[in-house]
Amino acid sequence: MSDRYTVARIARDGEHFEILVKPQPALDFRMGKGHTISEILAIDTIFTDANKGTKASEEKLKKAFGTLDVLKIAELILRKGQLQLTTDQRRQLTEDKRKQIITFISRNCIDPKTNLPHPPIRIEQAMEHIHYSIDPFKEVEEQANEIIKLLRPILPIKMEKISVEVRLPTEYAARAYGAVKGFGTIKREEWRADGSWHGVIEMAAGSYAPLLEKLGEITRGTAEAKIV
Repeated sequence: MSDRYTVARIARDGEHFEILVKPQPALDFRMGKGHTISEILAIDTIFTDANKGTKASEEKLKKAFGTLDVLKIAELILRKGQLQLTTDQRRQLTEDKRKQIITFISRNCIDPKTNLPHPPIRIEQAMEHIHYSIDPFKEVEEQANEIIKLLRPILPIKMEKISVEVRLPTEYAARAYGAVKGFGTIKREEWRADGSWHGVIEMAAGSYAPLLEKLGEITRGTAEAKIV
């Protein structure tokens, strides 16, 4: 493959089907960004082996997909099949996913010795010792849970939930409420007659400090939050 096109493939009924696609539009499509299939395809052809130029027969296409419409088949392959990434794409996606995983672990885990979250840099340094292969398409939480298990022999770490009572003053309640919701699950809440908000949110222990920071920023230090 070249920088101009790459392969997306799928297995159906014991047969392999491939399409040649433009790398960035194809990746954008997989990430939920808008491109039409005709813009993504490098060639309007379904192959059984794109490298050899072997086209799929109409009989095989009809049996596997129930249609001969190249655009419909190509869309299915792009949505459900495997997309071959360029070296640069894989490197960037892997790095982005690595940062997301580190953030997730820092926010959801604590050091059981201090009951404080591990700084991201400490998690990043510890991850260098476990040689975990990050999958750019695998969910952050799933990979984070696997990494946490591998980190335990070298880093004191545990996931812990806490309940936090929050009081938002009238002036900032509406705006700060959206931020509070993003940190966990609201277990109890009350909008009072003066427009202030009181509630209890269940959240990861490691997210407590970021919550305080965010509330301080939005409410200029007038919100109240405490672990209950």
